[in-house]
Amino acid sequence: QVQLVESGGGLVQAGDSLRLSCATSGFTFIVHDMGWFRQAPGKEREFVAVISWSGGKTQYSDVAKGRFTISRDDPKNTVFLQMNSLKPEDTAVYYCAAGGLGAIKVDDFDYWGQGTQVTVSS
Repeated sequence: QVQLVESGGGLVQAGDSLRLSCATSGFTFIVHDMGWFRQAPGKEREFVAVISWSGGKTQYSDVAKGRFTISRDDPKNTVFLQMNSLKPEDTAVYYCAAGGLGAIKVDDFDYWGQGTQVTVSS
């Protein structure tokens, strides 16, 4: 049974940091690119960051670049998203996802977690 379980969300103030984790099981983690997406109320799910199966390549959305860092721990089948200098507009439900080589769009990802809420107050 495939499982992706996000944690680490919460309510923070603008300028604070959060580290999201996504613990996975039930599939071969090391051969999947892993991504983070977010969805704010009334908006479509949007790409945040992705890390290649090897960990050697990362890609970020413009809003994440310079503030967020994606990483992975293969022995623990876990992917992380370090978020610094958070802004109110970062408020959303954050999802992790597992996809194939080169995955970047929502449709490229095969497995999804249930999400973790991040709320940034001004």
